[in-house]
Amino acid sequence: MIVSATRKDLMIVNMGPHHPSMHGVLRLIITLDGEDVIDCEPILGYLHRGMEKIAENRTIIQYLPYVTRWDYLATMFTEAITVNGPEQLGNIQVPKRARYIRVIMFELIRIASHLLWLGPFIADIGAQTAFFYIFRERELIYDLFEAATGMRMMHNYFRIGGVAADLPHGWIDKCLDLCDYFLTGVAEYQKLITRNPIFLEREAINWGLSGPMLRASGIQWDLRKVDHYECYDEFDWDVQWQKEGDSLAQSIKIIQQALEGIPGGPYENLEARRFDKARDSDWNDFDYRFIKLYVRVEAPKGELGVFLIGDHSAFPWRWKIRPPGFINLQILPQLVKRMKLADIMTILGSIDIIMGEVDR
Repeated sequence: MIVSATRKDLMIVNMGPHHPSMHGVLRLIITLDGEDVIDCEPILGYLHRGMEKIAENRTIIQYLPYVTRWDYLATMFTEAITVNGPEQLGNIQVPKRARYIRVIMFELIRIASHLLWLGPFIADIGAQTAFFYIFRERELIYDLFEAATGMRMMHNYFRIGGVAADLPHGWIDKCLDLCDYFLTGVAEYQKLITRNPIFLEREAINWGLSGPMLRASGIQWDLRKVDHYECYDEFDWDVQWQKEGDSLAQSIKIIQQALEGIPGGPYENLEARRFDKARDSDWNDFDYRFIKLYVRVEAPKGELGVFLIGDHSAFPWRWKIRPPGFINLQILPQLVKRMKLADIMTILGSIDIIMGEVDR
């Protein structure tokens, strides 16, 4: 933290980690000149639980319940990134029906995550109406999750080679009804959204921003288009960028196409290659050959990735998480400088962070 040595009238203030507007256990050390913010230093680690080390001592099926505690508002993405690595390492083919089901779940939870950002964000700037609006559709989405997975939030639904269970009878019709209902309410949210300032494109890239923050800065970048994973290439949809950021209507459009075109067949590859349970006895030798792999998905907050080092055993040698919230949070000191103290809540809320993901 850089503080001018010549100024004697500066004030240092702690915000958090228990302030309700911190959106989690985040602490900010703020240097003030009156009401003007001179410097801001985020202090992390209050929710660190050693998620990466836990992964190195669990099989994938044992570790899946843990990953829903990273970003607990986008659990389908944390589960997906956990099974994608082993699928690529083992060259495991995912049935088409399972890929369609995954896309549907991705977009549903993307909408739910954005809604739970929008409501508290609007509340932070003094409007309460949207906070009540968002729970209306969000609960309907969670009803669908509960019917398909048995859980409303911590689903444990993805498996290597597919998903844990097929969609129950009548689920597709209910989801189509939700899409029709939600599209009529999108206009209500558009009236309530306050657009964020557009950052310079080069600055956004240099800071490593991703997701809605990068697209709102004028960069047309979406991993669903770039990496061509699952079956997104089979649907007609557009990347919303510049002043729109992520569009809820585009997610609904993808869900409707997936529901109408979902094929029959298995929901899981039951012939998936089994990984060896034990590590090779020579795994710690100097000349031992490891496999290195980086997998990523377009989560609601940006690029969620895992850097994996291991062999064909059931236990990874190294498991490094790239959470989008952690990367996006680093630009906060730059955004709040020369702003007013009262502006910090709004600026922090616009970044959309989940501390379980940031601290891991």
